[in-house]
Amino acid sequence: MTRPVTLFTGQWADVPIADLAARCGGWGFDGLELASWGDHLDVPRALSEPTYAKELRELLERNRLGCWAVSAHLVGQAVCDPIDARHQAVLPPEVWGDGEPEGVRRRAAERVADTARAAALLGVEVVTGFTGSAIWHQLYSFPPNDWAQIARGYEDFAQRWSPIIDVFDAEGVRFALEVHPTEIAYDFATTRRALEAIGRRPGFGLNVDPSHFIPQLLDPAAFVAEFADRVYHVHVKDAKLRLDGRRSILGSHVDFDSDERGWTFVSPGHGDVDLEGLIRVLNRTGYAGPLSIEWEDSGMDRDWGAQDALAHVRRTAFPPSDVAFDAAFRGAS
Repeated sequence: MTRPVTLFTGQWADVPIADLAARCGGWGFDGLELASWGDHLDVPRALSEPTYAKELRELLERNRLGCWAVSAHLVGQAVCDPIDARHQAVLPPEVWGDGEPEGVRRRAAERVADTARAAALLGVEVVTGFTGSAIWHQLYSFPPNDWAQIARGYEDFAQRWSPIIDVFDAEGVRFALEVHPTEIAYDFATTRRALEAIGRRPGFGLNVDPSHFIPQLLDPAAFVAEFADRVYHVHVKDAKLRLDGRRSILGSHVDFDSDERGWTFVSPGHGDVDLEGLIRVLNRTGYAGPLSIEWEDSGMDRDWGAQDALAHVRRTAFPPSDVAFDAAFRGAS
């Protein structure tokens, strides 16, 4: 089992896709997980221009790159969220429209469905992304939560996402939710509840990014073991804890590069993610999809970091054994 190592292009969305593909091909990546912003994957163009998907595939192939997943993170966030001015900064203008919240959510849902259609045209079977959540802001139960309202949050998620997954099913594409704070599923318990809410539909699965488990003091390998049948995609990203009795696991309303934070994202191999442990459980559970490097590190040059991360994954992502190590002992005289 040789898994392709790809680069998630979201953090390079300011770089034209032709330039980024040339860089990544030269660095030795196997492919790209294309972000649907910048000019990396233009969903409306893919649906309206007959040659767009073919030409994008050809661009990747010229640079010896494949594509196994595309991303709908930004528009997916707006499907269930309470909408505020922050969303305007990350949404396409035509999805934001006049900013009326329910209209934004409806147009975001339409764009996620269209991303499935664009993925199918590219020959891609997985769309990664966020769902948003109507109840994330009630994480800390004070004033005390109305648990019926929490239940309605999961119902709202299922009602909004079920029609989207209908489109995914029709296109032969699966959605992989990145389990992540601010989403309907961000840990073990909420993932179980989200999957149950949507009826454990095969079209709805998970993108596992281990960096989002580290600040919650959770084990990403144990998560993969529990939800192995739903792991449709894997990000390789790292996080570093800096808890010293003065810094919090919460965000402290400071930026990622602030010394006051109790944790931050760092380049793969420079934090607290046990990538080898994750690889072992992926081997054991039979995951054969890509390992997609999502590079985030406020203190490191991104081009240097992408190449360093690729080398780290190549060193660590060993294939499973096809023979027991002690098999040759049997029958020995």
